[in-house]
Amino acid sequence: MNKKISVITLLFCVIAVALVVFMSTYTILTDTYRARLAEAYAEDTVSGDEAPKNPLLNNSDSGFYNEKVATLESMFNLYSYYDLDTEAVLNGMLDGFAYGTGDRYAEYYTAEEYALFTQESNGEMQGIGINIIFNADYNAIEVINVMPDSPALEAGVLPGDLIITVGIGEEAQDVAELGYTPAVAKLQGLAGTLCEFTAVRGDNYEETIDFSIERRQVTIQTVTSHIYDADKTIGIIRISEFDKITPTQFFEALDSLMAQGATKFIFDVRNNPGGDLGAICEILDFLVPEGPIIRMKDKAGNESIIKSGGEEFNAPMAVLCNGSSASAAELFTSTLMDYEKAVIVGTTTFGKGSVQTIYSLPDGGGIKMTTKMYFPPFSEGYDGIGIVPDIKIEMAEEFKNVNLYKISDADDTQLQRAIQYLNETN
Repeated sequence: MNKKISVITLLFCVIAVALVVFMSTYTILTDTYRARLAEAYAEDTVSGDEAPKNPLLNNSDSGFYNEKVATLESMFNLYSYYDLDTEAVLNGMLDGFAYGTGDRYAEYYTAEEYALFTQESNGEMQGIGINIIFNADYNAIEVINVMPDSPALEAGVLPGDLIITVGIGEEAQDVAELGYTPAVAKLQGLAGTLCEFTAVRGDNYEETIDFSIERRQVTIQTVTSHIYDADKTIGIIRISEFDKITPTQFFEALDSLMAQGATKFIFDVRNNPGGDLGAICEILDFLVPEGPIIRMKDKAGNESIIKSGGEEFNAPMAVLCNGSSASAAELFTSTLMDYEKAVIVGTTTFGKGSVQTIYSLPDGGGIKMTTKMYFPPFSEGYDGIGIVPDIKIEMAEEFKNVNLYKISDADDTQLQRAIQYLNETN
């Protein structure tokens, strides 16, 4: 005679088995997670200074973090339709951790991202060596600058070329259909690989050229310069960002302009997001007299001061800035303003007066966080406020939404106002 098992008994057995499986999985994943967390946040050093140990591993709260993450990981492994990519989960969690701190400049870098960031901050990149913008009129990628000693220069790419497809032949994809950001991603790649695209040029873009260029290490061009055509005594230097290579390029540009007869200078930091603190201090050390360049305060209120060595560049100067001039670009602007070395022309700057430090992680990644606030040599800080220029002037209405690289000197109302000031007062 067969015995019948009640529904309640069967349900109880299923729950018991599930509980055993859950607890076993939970224990295994907790140990795995603790090991990976310890690896990701072990003690490390940056720039010769000891990085702080992660307190998460040294206090009673560690169990709280471990249990929550391990529980979620177990549940997804048990019940989710999709396979769990633990590496992606960990990277996403660390991204979220940085975001959750409330520090809007905090950022987690994977090993690949950190290597790329370090390379670019040193003024190097892997690619073909072009600066580009989106050309809305043609839904294409426009080349605005070709870097010296670059594969693109050797291949004959020219400023003004419009890249209309990425890939060539059967692999070609229209930039207009693909979209700007995905198309740019396809132009990027590691040294030794091929960058292939089709460009058009000429008065009516009637000439079509296919390019197949091998990528390699390229020095990033952060500084461009030229003599103002209508007045050869005025030299214009545009600084797109401050990297470790920027001081060398800045001084080369300054020497070149002076050799061509320039005696008055306009430094354009519009749309400059900032960059390396050491680079900006090296440039300012040359431009201003002996005295403070930057004041910094940490969380405890301790102040440190970086000073110039006494070398001073004497020439009439102006700085162009706008709402996208930020961080080191604002320090550049405010220091020259404090020393009354230059007239500031344009619109109120972004308002970022904080210092971020990047600490490397044992797995090759990195974590960036705000560690100090910085202040101009003498005036009040501008974090969250911005720097109000001496001469406030907007771009002409018809050019407000046009990329600066597409605006001629004659049509640039902010540049023209700076030129007017320099000629009237010198």
